[in-house]
Amino acid sequence: MLIEIDFNSEEALYIQLRNRIILGIATSELKEGDTLPSVRQLAEDIGINMHTVNKAYTVLKQEGFVRVDRRRGAVVAINADRIRDIDQVRQELKVILAKASCKNISRQEVHALIDEIFEEYGGI
Repeated sequence: MLIEIDFNSEEALYIQLRNRIILGIATSELKEGDTLPSVRQLAEDIGINMHTVNKAYTVLKQEGFVRVDRRRGAVVAINADRIRDIDQVRQELKVILAKASCKNISRQEVHALIDEIFEEYGGI
């Protein structure tokens, strides 16, 4: 998986990295059981600090997208706690939908965007 970081973005590097990995999982570029590069290797490949990669991996672990295996390192492992996951998505969507409302984006436009994005991930 090719991970690109926008060094000119206002978004923190570790968040960009986290988001790219989550998108990789959603698009099946990364699958359950796949091993992510070591912290050192990924930092070197992208050209960022190892602490930044470590922070992204820590957040991904906390959010249930990876687990840390002593022998294999960070491994894609989707958390099966659906109630917690749905609640987390609900909280994130509240902020996104509040932003959309503030920008006068209609319900129909939001639904169209959701349908379009879900199609990118295989129409889950």
